[in-house]
Amino acid sequence: MILYRSQIEGVGSYLPDRVLDNAELARMVDTSDEWILERTGIHRRHIAAEGQFTSDLATRAGERALAAAGMTGGDLDLIVLATATPDHTFPATATKVQARLGMTRGAALDVQAVCSGFIYALSIADNFLRLGQARTALVIGAETFSRILDWNDRTTCVLFGDGAGAVALRAVPVTGKPDERGILSTHLHSDGRHHDMLYVDGGPSTTRTTGFLRMMGREVFRHAVANLAQVVDEAMSANGMRASDLDWLVPHQANRRIIDGTARKLGLDTAKVIVTVGEHANTSAASIPLALAQGVGDGRIRKGQLVLLEAMGGGFTWGAGLVRM
Repeated sequence: MILYRSQIEGVGSYLPDRVLDNAELARMVDTSDEWILERTGIHRRHIAAEGQFTSDLATRAGERALAAAGMTGGDLDLIVLATATPDHTFPATATKVQARLGMTRGAALDVQAVCSGFIYALSIADNFLRLGQARTALVIGAETFSRILDWNDRTTCVLFGDGAGAVALRAVPVTGKPDERGILSTHLHSDGRHHDMLYVDGGPSTTRTTGFLRMMGREVFRHAVANLAQVVDEAMSANGMRASDLDWLVPHQANRRIIDGTARKLGLDTAKVIVTVGEHANTSAASIPLALAQGVGDGRIRKGQLVLLEAMGGGFTWGAGLVRM
């Protein structure tokens, strides 16, 4: 019996053209560049144009990941799209992306785990490939969070932006060599008791309207640092490794203080952490693949290197994935 492992063949990203920096935001809401930067590390964020939807961002990122992998939509067996801001209640936004990419077989589905969504989507695709139910997959994180923000609430509207990132996966036979490339493991968690700390106050089953994002920032910060350190330890232990073995940590880009706090808790050199929150803000499910694409694109992340992906989001949900690129 042949055993398979999921290998990342290509990464891609897309950011809307519209850039909203802190100075402009300060003219819209009671805040300042200094206030935002001190508390979050964010300088600017990208905002989707009117008439530009999550599916549009996802398609562009997916096209770039496929091109980097030397693949086309016709090569795909599976698309898993992580988003908390779908185009419609149904059908799945992934099916719109499927049609645009020219994928005519297999399945396309959405996953909703908010900021942890990309890790959840990666885990699902990885399991499909490991079990032989698919040979190729496209995993996308895409969000238009600007559509669910209360632009009068400075505690939340300054934190988020829009964007998309994607990875193209291929199933390859497991060789048993210690340095073989691929997804080594994924680890998922949730705890629904903390719903009220980070949520959107609406939905088709409750209010029939989407509502706005609401957050208890201090509580989210406290849980994030603890949960992320725990799941990182879990991923490393599952593979008989330590944090010091990592070449790169690619965290969810929620807040610079959370990123730095997690690195300190792990005893990890901050020079090994990919940080894009300053330029992109928090793009929810898109933040990890956006950061991964930047690290690959500028040459920091290279084939054969050990990379850990980790995130926490509303729900609460959190998770990690260990990958040898």
